Amino acid sequence: MSATYTNTITQRRKTAKVRQQQQQQHQWTGSDLSGESNERLHFRSRSTNSMQQQHTANSNSPSPLCCNGARALTMLNCCVDVNCHLNAPLRGSVNRHTTPTPTPTATPTPVPTPKQVSPSPTSDRSRSLSPSPSTSRSRSLSCQKHINKNSAGAASAEERKTSSASSQPFTVNLSIDLFSWTLFLLAFGTRFYKLATPPHIVFDELHYGKYISMYMRNIFFFDQHPPLGKQLIAGLVSLAGYDGNYTFNRIGEPYSPEMPIFWFRFLPAMCGSLLAPAVYNLLLEAKLSRWSSALGGLLVVLDNSLLTQSRFVLMESMLLLATTVGIACLLRFQRSRLGSLEWFFSGTTAAVCLGAAGTVKYVGFLALGLAFYLMCRHLWQQLYDAGLTDRQLWMHAISRLLIFVGIPLAVYVGVFYVHFKTLHRAGPHDSIMTSAFQASLDGGLASITKGQPLAVVHGSQITLRHTHGRTCWLHSHAAVYPVRYPDKRGSSHQQQVTCYSFKDVNNWWLVKRPTKENLVVGDEPDIIRHGEIIQLVHGITSRALNSHDVAAAMTPQCQEVSCYIDYEIKMAGELLWRVEILNRDSEGDIWHAIKSEVRLVHVSTDACLKFSGRQLPDWGFNQHEVVADRDKGIHEDAIWNVEEHRYTQTEDHRERERQMLTAEMIPTKRTRISFWAKLLELQSKMLFQSKSVPSHMYSSMPHEWPLMDKGIAYWLDSQSSAQIYLLGNILLWYTATTGILIYAGLLAFYAMRRQRLCFDISEHEWQRFVLAGDTFFMGYVMHYLPYFCVDRTLFLHNYLPAFVFKLLLLCFVVEHLDYLLRRFCTGRGVHLVRLYRLMLILWLVGVLSIFSKFIPFSYGARQMTLNEVRSLRWKDTWDFVLHKNHHLY
Repeated sequence: MSATYTNTITQRRKTAKVRQQQQQQHQWTGSDLSGESNERLHFRSRSTNSMQQQHTANSNSPSPLCCNGARALTMLNCCVDVNCHLNAPLRGSVNRHTTPTPTPTATPTPVPTPKQVSPSPTSDRSRSLSPSPSTSRSRSLSCQKHINKNSAGAASAEERKTSSASSQPFTVNLSIDLFSWTLFLLAFGTRFYKLATPPHIVFDELHYGKYISMYMRNIFFFDQHPPLGKQLIAGLVSLAGYDGNYTFNRIGEPYSPEMPIFWFRFLPAMCGSLLAPAVYNLLLEAKLSRWSSALGGLLVVLDNSLLTQSRFVLMESMLLLATTVGIACLLRFQRSRLGSLEWFFSGTTAAVCLGAAGTVKYVGFLALGLAFYLMCRHLWQQLYDAGLTDRQLWMHAISRLLIFVGIPLAVYVGVFYVHFKTLHRAGPHDSIMTSAFQASLDGGLASITKGQPLAVVHGSQITLRHTHGRTCWLHSHAAVYPVRYPDKRGSSHQQQVTCYSFKDVNNWWLVKRPTKENLVVGDEPDIIRHGEIIQLVHGITSRALNSHDVAAAMTPQCQEVSCYIDYEIKMAGELLWRVEILNRDSEGDIWHAIKSEVRLVHVSTDACLKFSGRQLPDWGFNQHEVVADRDKGIHEDAIWNVEEHRYTQTEDHRERERQMLTAEMIPTKRTRISFWAKLLELQSKMLFQSKSVPSHMYSSMPHEWPLMDKGIAYWLDSQSSAQIYLLGNILLWYTATTGILIYAGLLAFYAMRRQRLCFDISEHEWQRFVLAGDTFFMGYVMHYLPYFCVDRTLFLHNYLPAFVFKLLLLCFVVEHLDYLLRRFCTGRGVHLVRLYRLMLILWLVGVLSIFSKFIPFSYGARQMTLNEVRSLRWKDTWDFVLHKNHHLY
């Protein structure tokens, strides 16, 4: 019992001792905290005595308040309170703004502690300046009260804002940018002035008008550019009542009175009007001043080439507007917070506009390439941001990939989906497509394939079409190869086999088993399958397809293909061919008409029947060469398919020939082909089967564009010398070209100087010079340099996308030069700034003067005399046109 009582008393004493130690420790901690704050302050001065004296001197005078409301030391520029967040970064720092006075170091006064601990001299020296723990706690409480008071005030202000907003829930704040609207009205007035003049077909309105009319009648057409611009104009003119029955025959032909000319040209003119404010807002997004941005929009209004290109049924104004808006939204997207509404809407708008630019013309995808460059540059800069975690960086990269790949792809595919749904009838352009594609159109190949059998058998009469690339059919005629070619090589002198680009009776061939003679197809057809051996007999001349080890006429590295003639000179025919079905995984092993893609392999030499792409000379009637190639690879030129097909019904040769010559095909409903198959085939045709104009009197080379050496005659009045001629504002074009050189020179100069640690401009201006200038400079380079690799006829209007970026860069260079003059020209040198701005005003007056002088070439509305036309020929390379198409030399 006594032991238990003793343990209880001992336990209570231990508990009380622990509590006493905790209280002492709490007091010690408070003293340490105040000492810690003074320790931070101590390192900002090398003299403890001077600090004590200053603290004593200032203790009676009011000190300035720190961020938390506590009184601060006058010399130390920081709070004494440990709870102040300004103390945290000051540990171990030295105040560079005050010069310490060297004084003897005072002997530290020891401070009694609950434990016999020997503190460091630094800690003691710090504590000698520190207030007592109670004083520190009181200051902390007063600081906390001040913080709470400020927080309460902020909360009450926020509540007042919330109550004010809730009292007016349907309030809309409307702000109008007068610069933007003024630019739009100026551009609208110049673009829509006499928009229906001239009432004639102008330049490429000939082609685009035909395509729009085919949209009205649902007739399939082939164009090398995507269809979005033509779809939009077709939808607009359909609302205006246009039925698509006008035939666009030649440039200069007058439109019929019922043609809605204004509505045909409305959409390009509206896009041209919106381009000026779009350029203005793009420059603002690039952090240029409002005046420089307004200058860019005004220069768009005052350029004659942009005016001319916006007034007619042409695609460039839509392309330029989509590109400009897309890049402007992209710049805003990159500054927005990840996941915010602004981030989402600006990114989506940028992706839609850039996708639309590529769907108007393929050159629009260069703008999408510029967008990817800007995004990669931005992500590279974000790698230096220590505030972003790896997860956030991945979210930035993946979100950009999804938005700027997924949305443009969806726009592109969606436009072509509408394209195929609208154009479901056969037309004059469908022959360029494969047999399967033609069969999917109303009245196309379906009119030929009415009731024809599907499976190719022994005794089938077929036409073999070159499946990919050029449209032509395997063909033969009674003419033979010449005995010797011009290079002295000899030939087999056999019957010619060619690839002919037109439907002809000589395109018919008979499929024959080598072991059978009777060609009549009975009740049980002998079906031809993959890997089987056949002979192909020409339907009209009854000679079999042959090849042998003789060099072809135009492609000597390949074998000649002929129809065998027995000259009794010990040259036996090699007439056997093996059928290889290349798409048998989807179509099966049976040789089918239309859909089966086959390769015919010569059994004796293991060479494939191939379209070489070469054109035969006059002795071959300028048809295309067919060869046998021993290359084992699968080439598209070696793929064929059966287009027309029927079974032989008689053995008599003359009767078969008569049936081939007189057979009529009855139209039937179309067959089906998937949207994706159509899309892939049309893309391959658009990208790789370019129709290049051999030569054009108004074509030009890329190196001639920056200085505008050549223009383009768009239209000539039949009664006078009034004409429409594509020319830019020559002063503006030359100045913009100079701006490119100035920017490149400054960039090289700054880069070398900064490498030598010479910083001529502020860091802010350097970042703007690199980011904004680089955006426009790379936009110009990416839209200009690729044309040096294009192997087709080019014109001045191909330069307009690059010209717009050059114009944007000119505005940046103008502002940057003004910055340099203001930075370095001080005192009396300020007159140079005024002189520079005066020169800018005079230059702008000159641009306006030249614009008004050449404006008759943009409108074509005023009759011009010969002397007036001659007076405007400022360069000998400008081929203006006089009446009756006489060139002015």
